[in-house]
Amino acid sequence: MPRVSQKSLRRDRIVSTAAQLFAYQGYHATSTRQIAHLANVSELTIFRQFKDKESLFWSTLSQHFAALDFQRDLLEKIAHCDSPDVVLPKILELFADAVSYRPELLRLTAVAYLEMHPKGEAFIQEHLSPTLSAISRYLERNIQGGKIRDLDRTTVIVALTMTALTHTKVAQLIDKNQPLLSHQERNRAQARFWLELLAPRAPGNESRVATMGAENPGGH
Repeated sequence: MPRVSQKSLRRDRIVSTAAQLFAYQGYHATSTRQIAHLANVSELTIFRQFKDKESLFWSTLSQHFAALDFQRDLLEKIAHCDSPDVVLPKILELFADAVSYRPELLRLTAVAYLEMHPKGEAFIQEHLSPTLSAISRYLERNIQGGKIRDLDRTTVIVALTMTALTHTKVAQLIDKNQPLLSHQERNRAQARFWLELLAPRAPGNESRVATMGAENPGGH
């Protein structure tokens, strides 16, 4: 097994500590002195590893995005245009995993967008746009192939994302006594819902959701 150098361990510790502080305090409210203190290193050690605080922030965010590993399993299935039964659960799982196992990623992304504009927006575009664009193209191919309903792709992607990101918190607001689902149970429930919603409808067999507007155009 390859031996991990002390320098590498220190760098990992610095990045891990910086992620926590940047995520919960924001970029401007976090100092390299705080990071050094909590990581048990000197500020000089930080600046030997990183050019400045901003470089440390981008390195931290990049490492969190890389850990999601967008490019392997999901994008391969999307590229092969695998069945929605296979791909949609994977899409939901990707975003749900970000919430369950990498909550700091969401906070760091928000910090980048709000405090590091316009660099933050460019960074997010670079790292998220390829995956979201690939999902959009996948939906388009399946709409054209009749495998899913002809719905607005952007709306579907936003709704899929928000389902995965907010399901647990919203469920608690609706019924705080409802037992919390496990991570796997929640993913399966969400996948069943979306597969049913996006499934093509036979003529004369539209879902209740699809026909509500026609039955009640005035909203009363």
